[in-house]
Amino acid sequence: MGLIKKPKIKSIPYDQWQDNASLEKMVTDINAAGEQNVVVGNLDDLINWGRSNSVWSLAFGTSCCAIEFMALGAARYDMARFGFEVTRNSPRQADLLMVMGTVTNKMAPAMKRLYDQMAEPKYVVATGACTITGGPFKKSYHVVNGIDKVIPVDVYIPGCPPRPEALLYGLMQLQRKIKIEKFFGGVNRKEAKPKEEEI
Repeated sequence: MGLIKKPKIKSIPYDQWQDNASLEKMVTDINAAGEQNVVVGNLDDLINWGRSNSVWSLAFGTSCCAIEFMALGAARYDMARFGFEVTRNSPRQADLLMVMGTVTNKMAPAMKRLYDQMAEPKYVVATGACTITGGPFKKSYHVVNGIDKVIPVDVYIPGCPPRPEALLYGLMQLQRKIKIEKFFGGVNRKEAKPKEEEI
């Protein structure tokens, strides 16, 4: 059993930082010196990869679109392949609110309460014509004409009802949206945009 060489990694003070090429050279030197493997990457990418592939949804299904979501979880479509098979019954354990079906004026406060109880970062997917615009009940007095009047929506999945393939595509669009968020600098929808300097 041989001795394992400990790598000597010195920290880089901010004033001595040069560029990415010098960092890559340091990583190459460490990897060449022994059995140590160093991977350099963006922490945002790692966090967003984990978050986008473990989306836990809270199913808020009120009509026929919920049946299509149930078909999505069955063996034929198998949403587990994409990392969003876990559905939760508590808003405190979910980060995605899947609204599927007709939302009436009486149901809207309950939906808003569930949304408010979810922890940040949280997302909303509006599924089906009834959820997006009111659908065939658009001109009735008791149906909300689009849940975006009550809560912010991240992804819209049109259809009456949308097929499971459309649900898969919409959830994959949400994953793409999660993968480009920035939490350690930069601007996303959670941060205020910096004011541009006037010339």
